[in-house]
Amino acid sequence: MKKVIALIGSQQKRGTYDAVLKFGNYLKSYGEIEFEYIFLHDYNLEYCRGCKLCFDKGEEYCPLKDDRDILIDKISHSDGVIFASPNYSFHISARMKNMFDRLAFIFHRPRFFGKACTAIVTQGIYGGNKIVKYLNAMGENLGFHAAKGCVLATLEPGTEAMRRKNDRRIKKAASAFYKELMRTTPSPSIFRLMLFRLSRTSMSVMIDEAYRDFRYYQEKGWFKSDYYYETSLGPVKKAVGHFFDFLGRKMSA
Repeated sequence: MKKVIALIGSQQKRGTYDAVLKFGNYLKSYGEIEFEYIFLHDYNLEYCRGCKLCFDKGEEYCPLKDDRDILIDKISHSDGVIFASPNYSFHISARMKNMFDRLAFIFHRPRFFGKACTAIVTQGIYGGNKIVKYLNAMGENLGFHAAKGCVLATLEPGTEAMRRKNDRRIKKAASAFYKELMRTTPSPSIFRLMLFRLSRTSMSVMIDEAYRDFRYYQEKGWFKSDYYYETSLGPVKKAVGHFFDFLGRKMSA
């Protein structure tokens, strides 16, 4: 059985929550899924102060003592995550943005490998596609592999045609997410390989063991590995990886 959690950035149990409920029902129709709905407003997440202690010394040195680690634990013990948010001013809700701010150290030290993610965005008229791309990019930066996700119209009062279209989009997104959920950890894209190689090369040149990022990469063996996790790159990606190592040294010189 797979465990899936939905991180919901909406304040109200209305359009976004209804969409996640339908998504969950479709998902359960494909296989055995344990599903948990997590409203971010039920958790105390203080605003990031930008002190960078989590980057430089480690996340345990963060001066904010709130529910951040509870959410990290829930993500860690899941197989997949749904990021669900209404479109607020052409972006995700403030609660969800704050959650990503509080998890920013994981962008430096990604950890959620082998887990799938997807995005559900509800909106009135415009802007949702860019938000879905943003949410999937955030998931990939944390270590997830992403399924496409969906944008749903939640204008009120809604029409029957709008509801049917939303239902088709939810069903399609649930099917794509289930396939990603059951998939083995994929080989990285050229873009993800580039980010890894440039990051680790610049890190090895510019910082030392005084920094948590450097020690983390040492502990994981990432300064010598092909990628964050063991994977078969193939001859082309291996050659491209070496080029990015060279480029990283040039950029950091």
